[in-house]
Amino acid sequence: MAKTFAVSVLLFWLCAVLLARVLGVHGNAIDLQHILATPSLQFWFGSDDLGRDILARVLRGAEISFLVAVVVTCVNMLVGVSIGVLAGFYGGRVDRLLMQITDVFLAFPGILLAIAFAAVLGPGMLNLVFALCLTGWVSYARLARGQTLSLRNRQHVQAAESLGATPLRLMARHILPLLGALLMVEATYSLASIMIAEASLSFLGLGIQAPNASWGAMLRDGVRYMLVAPHYVLIVGLSLMSLILAINLGGDYLRDQLDVRSAS
Repeated sequence: MAKTFAVSVLLFWLCAVLLARVLGVHGNAIDLQHILATPSLQFWFGSDDLGRDILARVLRGAEISFLVAVVVTCVNMLVGVSIGVLAGFYGGRVDRLLMQITDVFLAFPGILLAIAFAAVLGPGMLNLVFALCLTGWVSYARLARGQTLSLRNRQHVQAAESLGATPLRLMARHILPLLGALLMVEATYSLASIMIAEASLSFLGLGIQAPNASWGAMLRDGVRYMLVAPHYVLIVGLSLMSLILAINLGGDYLRDQLDVRSAS
């Protein structure tokens, strides 16, 4: 049941975003004659405080949320896994130095550090991505380091090393492939947390800026009209909740499928 729900919701949002991109939907057209219109045949999800189609802006917001989450996740994984594998493979001073740096970033709450850097750098998509990349790599680094410490003493790694394999080849061919399953699971949860962080920063005015659509900014604007147009906040909020829930359920299912102990 959970798997079916997760796959269905994810496929729905992906297809909707792709369809909106193909059709050129942008949701920036202002219609002052239909301000805060309720859902109808003309506006399926109603309109916002400037008469813009909420459905179109929700789809554009989903596209931006997907884009930011994927880019940030890829950057965090690249940086974190590189640091973690190097620390676990070489150990000693290298391990202590890299883990001390990791602990420094871990000491600060991720969202608060992202808010601070976003406030200093200013709003915008590039600054938002940079702010979210500052602390997101820490979990990948600690995960990769712990697994590398375990894999470093495996027989196949020692055998390859005795045959003259270079450290780079050992890490790339004999250690990284064994981290794939754990990294996939971690990436799914990271996608959900990054989407929430992006919406939070946009809600505070530190993320995506107008006229670009963002679910966080739409929630911020809709809160002011809760009494006269509750559909505005409810639609955006339910959209965000459904996507985050689907990603988390998909991550749980993926974790269960890739867990050898539970499978046995």
